[in-house]
Amino acid sequence: MTKAAATERRKKKLRVAIIATPWLSIPPKGYGGIEAVLDALVKGLMSAGEEVEVFGVGRRKLHGAKVHNLAGEEQFRHIHGPWYKVLPLVGGHVQQALKLIEADGGFDVIHDHNGHIGPQVLSWATRLPHMPPSIHTLHGPPFTSDEDVKNGEPDNRPFWARVNGGHHSYLVGISDALMKAAPREVKKNTLAPVYNAVDVREFPYVEQKKNYFITLARFNEDKAQHIAVKYCNKFKYRLRMAGTIGDIETPRRLLLELANPLSKYRQHPEFRYYSDQILPYVVRNPRIVYSGNLAGPSKMRFISQAKALLFPIQWEEPFGMAVIEALACGTPVVAMRRGAMPEIIEHGINGFLADTEEEFAEYMQRVDEIDPADCRMSVKRQFSAEVMTANYIDRYHEAIARKQATS
Repeated sequence: MTKAAATERRKKKLRVAIIATPWLSIPPKGYGGIEAVLDALVKGLMSAGEEVEVFGVGRRKLHGAKVHNLAGEEQFRHIHGPWYKVLPLVGGHVQQALKLIEADGGFDVIHDHNGHIGPQVLSWATRLPHMPPSIHTLHGPPFTSDEDVKNGEPDNRPFWARVNGGHHSYLVGISDALMKAAPREVKKNTLAPVYNAVDVREFPYVEQKKNYFITLARFNEDKAQHIAVKYCNKFKYRLRMAGTIGDIETPRRLLLELANPLSKYRQHPEFRYYSDQILPYVVRNPRIVYSGNLAGPSKMRFISQAKALLFPIQWEEPFGMAVIEALACGTPVVAMRRGAMPEIIEHGINGFLADTEEEFAEYMQRVDEIDPADCRMSVKRQFSAEVMTANYIDRYHEAIARKQATS
């Protein structure tokens, strides 16, 4: 397509149907990576003059966009339940959204965010000539590797290999790292990745940091808060940890469950991870504390005043919203060189990338070398809501053009 044709294509205003998840409302009250992205995207699309309707849960309006409250209330408490209980929630949510979209008949494109169920259903729904084309954002988990299979993980590649061809549903990854392992069968229905983003204006820039480190993530082996705890304890650094432990969101609730030998959480893997690998340090070191699942001004203060975000992940993280949130506040990040981290962190500029625990510990001691202004600028340049919105508008038009070319 010529540059002139692409410019002309962009002039057409779009009606976009965004199928959010049934788990959390937008914006999320605390933890909620997908929902935080959608909050920025809807705001950006509305500012760009597009017409948007969101099919999710929660409020009736979002930045002026209509919200269809399909589930009545947030379903996050069920997200870690058995598959035979959880899949009907997601499947019913997507089916109800598509029923309303089909009845409306006036949308130009569908943008889905429901892992696995969304692309599976849309690969059939978009075969119908009267349905608009769709894109599905792959937020993760990553495509299975041979190493994963050797370690006993189920192989998800056959699923993705079969979700291909004969339809107008396209996949968009959130990083190059995520998409590099995509099965070749899905390539023809894959569009260029779009990085997640934040509205930088909503994140306070603080140049003079306080003397504490932070973690910001769900508690589990993949996020590896135990590495941050280990070295903060060793170096006598202050560490404040935020995030969910299962569906536990407050220090008080956590203490009650830890004190209860009959707590239902005793079998929850995230609770066991905290009690086995984090709690021993918290008990003996008052400098290391759990701060709960933070939101609003308290979360902004927590991030913006921190010396650095510690992100010692032990998996191939597809993106990392906490990372760009910290950088937007001028807070440097020390991370393991896994997943999309090399696409976000410029080593020695806005943070450090470590290949081993020992390197991670070394870089924790060097965060004062990072200029907070460079951290902020890196987000403005690559991970702002304006950049993400423009890229998604391009993907919408590309999906529409592909369908028109075969009609």
